[in-house]
Amino acid sequence: MRGLRRIAARGHSPARLMGGTLVGLVVLMAILGPLLVEGSPTRQDLSAVLDPPSADALLGRDHLGRSVLVRLVHAARLSVSLGAATVVAAAVPGILLGLLAAWAGGWTDRVLSGLGDAVLALPGLLLVLLVVALAPGAFWPLFLGLSLAMWVEWFRVTRAASGALLASPAVEAARLLGFGPWHVLRRHVLPEMAPLFGTLAAFGFAGAVLAVGALGFIGIGLRPPTAEWGLMMVELLPHYDEAPLAMLAPALCLFALVLGLQLLAGRDPR
Repeated sequence: MRGLRRIAARGHSPARLMGGTLVGLVVLMAILGPLLVEGSPTRQDLSAVLDPPSADALLGRDHLGRSVLVRLVHAARLSVSLGAATVVAAAVPGILLGLLAAWAGGWTDRVLSGLGDAVLALPGLLLVLLVVALAPGAFWPLFLGLSLAMWVEWFRVTRAASGALLASPAVEAARLLGFGPWHVLRRHVLPEMAPLFGTLAAFGFAGAVLAVGALGFIGIGLRPPTAEWGLMMVELLPHYDEAPLAMLAPALCLFALVLGLQLLAGRDPR
């Protein structure tokens, strides 16, 4: 207990420590799992349908005789890579446009804010569904739809936070001394906003992973035989009584990743 108190006193709360551990375990599973666990996630063995855990399938087999563990680690790689790529693709234009709107003001701010409001007029998942409808079951429309739905949040938060920072006395003094925009942003704006960006990234990552899982669960996202947590759950749901572990494993992985990200996004006690 005293060790946890010392960690919290240094600004690292037990909740964030637990969140980092959960996220780290899932990321390690995504990176190392496909290298350590041999087998193809689409390989079927119809003679071993719904087999219980064994030496060659530690988490058992699904309704098509595929190894649940092999599919689980490949699904982890898909969810982690898609979530990370979505956050980056949403953050870069959102931050740049938010800084531009706050710095330039005037008609530039009005046009960019109007564009953001137009995107917000559509619910996020509806926008994703509209893009996914162009190529059902493909990876890139799903990635593009999630990025389009998420960049507005980065834009609005960046615009609001940087607007207050750009009006601070330190920034006004830097401008009077002749320092350019890059110096002002690098020294006075971006460092102050870094913790905010970290929180947005954690929430955005969790939102993207949940959206992929939800779309897979309702059969609109990625299509079989792709290994994806939501898709694995909906495929195994009719066989829950016969293979409960195979059904619960992807749900627990999804829960662990989202919980870890939520804990990381929380505030540290000071």
